[in-house]
Amino acid sequence: MLLEGKRAIVTGAAGGIGAVTAALMAQEGAAVVVADINEEHGEQTVAEIRDKGGQAHFMRTDVTKEGDLKALITRGAELLGGLDTLFNNAGAQRSGAVELFEQADWDLLMAVNPRSCFLAIKHAVPILRDGGGGSIINMASLAGVKGGPGLTAYSASKGAIVGFTKALSAELAPSKIRVNCVCPGWIDTPFNQPAINFMGGREDQERVVKQIVPMGRQGTPDEIAPMVVYLASDGSTYMTGQALVIDGGVY
Repeated sequence: MLLEGKRAIVTGAAGGIGAVTAALMAQEGAAVVVADINEEHGEQTVAEIRDKGGQAHFMRTDVTKEGDLKALITRGAELLGGLDTLFNNAGAQRSGAVELFEQADWDLLMAVNPRSCFLAIKHAVPILRDGGGGSIINMASLAGVKGGPGLTAYSASKGAIVGFTKALSAELAPSKIRVNCVCPGWIDTPFNQPAINFMGGREDQERVVKQIVPMGRQGTPDEIAPMVVYLASDGSTYMTGQALVIDGGVY
């Protein structure tokens, strides 16, 4: 029960790392708001948490819209009776050679990845500050600290999150609000399908993973969620401004 009594909002929690993390947070004692644009899978995440005795609510949220994020933070905190943790997990992935990359895809990555973190945090900070502090966790990526072919736009969007996290940690430290980000490497979820397509398909991608990852395999959402729980817990109260890489040894 590492998070007993904690209240958390998780964006992009209808599947993948977000869903697994929301479930683990609830298992560890937190009350959770599951936010996602995918209503069916978001409600399914909530149902699975409740079936195991956890506390969870679903809120449909389009993270590219400030109005949705403001409503999520405000109403979410009301449902939970306060707020201790914000996990900005929602993200988008697009891959391609820079000379062929569409501006619309670049704009989408910037809107979903760094801008949604900024907007959610903008509205969460007053609530966290009034509550005496808390933990903000942003989902970055190995691509945000180590680029690669076809990942220029994605790396730019995730690198922005890393820089934002570090600057914000210094700004919010006097308010007892910690800010960290998690940087996963290759994690086996449908999220990475655009990169897999760019690499020539699943077989080619798995071959590359075996070549570049010292552990010789992709990770799983279950291997990322515990780090997020740690950052949300009182066990990490002296940690802020960190970009924590979980990548099987690549970096």
